[in-house]
Amino acid sequence: MDLATISAVEAVRGIRDGRIDPGDLLEAYIEQIGRREATVQAFAWFDADAARSALAGSRNGPLHGIPVGVKDVLDTAELPTQANSPIWKGNRPRMDAASVILAREAGAYVIGKTVTTEFAIRTPGPTTNPYDSKRTPGGSSSGSAAGIAANFFPVAFGTQTAGSTIRPAAFCGVFGYKPSFGLINRAGLRIMSESLDTIAVMGKSVADCALLAGAASRRDLGNPQAKLDTAPTIGLCRTWIWSEALPETRELMERAVAALSRAGASVRSWEPPDEFEAMLAAHTLVQFYESAQSLSWELVEHRERISPVLLAALDEGLATTPDTFDRLCSVMRQLQDGFGAAMGDLDILITPPAPGEAPIGIGNTGGAAFNKFWSGLHVPCVTIPAGFGPNGMPLGLQIVARRGDDRRLLAWAEWIHAAMN
Repeated sequence: MDLATISAVEAVRGIRDGRIDPGDLLEAYIEQIGRREATVQAFAWFDADAARSALAGSRNGPLHGIPVGVKDVLDTAELPTQANSPIWKGNRPRMDAASVILAREAGAYVIGKTVTTEFAIRTPGPTTNPYDSKRTPGGSSSGSAAGIAANFFPVAFGTQTAGSTIRPAAFCGVFGYKPSFGLINRAGLRIMSESLDTIAVMGKSVADCALLAGAASRRDLGNPQAKLDTAPTIGLCRTWIWSEALPETRELMERAVAALSRAGASVRSWEPPDEFEAMLAAHTLVQFYESAQSLSWELVEHRERISPVLLAALDEGLATTPDTFDRLCSVMRQLQDGFGAAMGDLDILITPPAPGEAPIGIGNTGGAAFNKFWSGLHVPCVTIPAGFGPNGMPLGLQIVARRGDDRRLLAWAEWIHAAMN
């Protein structure tokens, strides 16, 4: 058995049953990191001896012996938190983020800090896609997705404001889960957008995501691997930006409809009412307005150390008036409140997580057009690996539910993954 390739759930069972030694598990990851990190560059901070010490000091609990990658916008007391910004190079917080300490309390330990785009907004770091180093891993949770795909750790924390977990998970062929807004407490996160930022998780399975998110939120998110009594009623949602879907994504959605129908699901087309289209523009301006406020100190004291591409986004936020911002927030709240009813009798939706395969080049993390709508609605989303495109790169399928329906969403996502495979 190659320990570096197993899921967190499999590792938990093996450790509990005495078949896997946590030290051997960590050494398998360290060996894999030694082989591939020079190319993948998933880590903003990694030290093998520090990881060994973290394991030695880990608590007994349901996640005992499980290493977790932590996106470098979440505070960690034992490791720097630098947000991929020269302004914060060497920054050492005094405490862990709430999500991190709760994972530690459950027995997990931090194996390292994973690369993020600058302040989780724009300029990417050096991370490459493990499937093809010429291609982006996606962002902003670049290192978390790439690290799982490269077998550096089985689970990781990410965050999502637009598509920062769902898209990189799809590009790297791993599982990503953006919970309902606020399900995981944000204390210790460098918040950019008060209205949108959500702590999220990635793993090697849906059950892995439920395991870590459940520990970080102190919630029972169920066992997604348990057999469901009935198949879900599913809406195929293309949205207004279907023209941006590449051929491989259009073909994937057709295959998904056929596979899920064969498995017993009721699948039909569903599109949001026309008024929901306002979410796309509202999301962008609200994000930039709030990010410009969040980075007020950096803009005043260190403007020259902010990348030009991020500055352009922040300046767009600064140009937005408070009246416009308030109006857009009101629009977003109305759409959030009305979304559940708009779904009618559907249990879940399936929709693309990205336009297609990960694009060539690491200077751009790919488009978030298929993610902003759902992030703005505050609903939970899961992306599952669902095949490969014409260039051999992973493709994903995004599954969406009503806000607060996280437990059932995870169960349905597992059902869909089984049906697709």
